[in-house]
Amino acid sequence: MESNMWMKIISALFLGAMLVFLLPRAKHMIQNSPKAGEGDWKAVLIPLVLLVLFVLFLITMVRT
Repeated sequence: MESNMWMKIISALFLGAMLVFLLPRAKHMIQNSPKAGEGDWKAVLIPLVLLVLFVLFLITMVRT
């Protein structure tokens, strides 16, 4: 039981360290990323719609 508590403490410390190191890098990447253009939304929406249709197809195949 005691080792389980230490495992939780170490996991919490590791997650805290990840936040400390990754959040500044994520902020830097967001600020310096290229801005979306006119046709970029189509490049995102088309695969997303295809994925949703594929998942719906799989759901209907399982139900029948």
